[in-house]
Amino acid sequence: MSFLWLLSCVAFFSAAYGCGIPAIPPVVSGYARIVNGEEAVPHSWPWQISLQDFTGFHFCGGSLINEYWAVTAAHCSVRTSHRVILGEHNKGSSNTQEDTQTMRVLKVFTHPQWNSNTIENDIALIKLTEPVSLNAHVSPVCLAETSDEFAPGMTCVTSGWGVTRYNALFTPDELQQVALPLLSNQDCKSYWGSNIHDTMICAGAAGASSCMGDSGGPLVCQKSDVWTLVGIVSWGSSRCDTSIPGVYARVTELRDWVDQILASN
Repeated sequence: MSFLWLLSCVAFFSAAYGCGIPAIPPVVSGYARIVNGEEAVPHSWPWQISLQDFTGFHFCGGSLINEYWAVTAAHCSVRTSHRVILGEHNKGSSNTQEDTQTMRVLKVFTHPQWNSNTIENDIALIKLTEPVSLNAHVSPVCLAETSDEFAPGMTCVTSGWGVTRYNALFTPDELQQVALPLLSNQDCKSYWGSNIHDTMICAGAAGASSCMGDSGGPLVCQKSDVWTLVGIVSWGSSRCDTSIPGVYARVTELRDWVDQILASN
């Protein structure tokens, strides 16, 4: 699958910090791009995590779903030696002003039907060694229910620290965001053919794109005024082509597995 890139380079409620409601409201200006992108309002996506190795190198994104758990892409290959960084906006080494939380990984659960050849079931759950402290900069996203429907054409948002052009040497320090329209899987197959499966959802092909380093990060849509995790950044064009849709793991198809893991652990 050399023509693809892998982007890597239940509900929890709190009296103060309910899922999917940022304390700092996001501002999304239409169809700006992560590729040549738009900086997010600092801490307006409080579930966004940065997955980093021991050197502090950011290799994937993810989403906090409750105080003990985060979700990312299976192809990110998270290990217990990695770190989960929360409450971050500027990940530059010179930035010491943010009140970030660095969490250790207790265990990683990869979907048993994860297929690295077809990129199906591209989801993994990360259990943290201790609970995060919820605050205005750190709070969980809501998970899409299996019965939820998100119509093609609906505008949703993805965020991450992925590269801003496909051949960039470094990822941006500031968290980037982009508004993208959802596509039906049938329409997505006009770009990707039989590579599109039921456990995937597509967004983009409208002048914007995720890119390498955004992997595992959130695709969120508003449902009843709360932000809901609908997709997990998975794969797309080898050149982050903004006229071709990106592909995300479809949370509605994977929610039952998530619930099973959380209930049994």
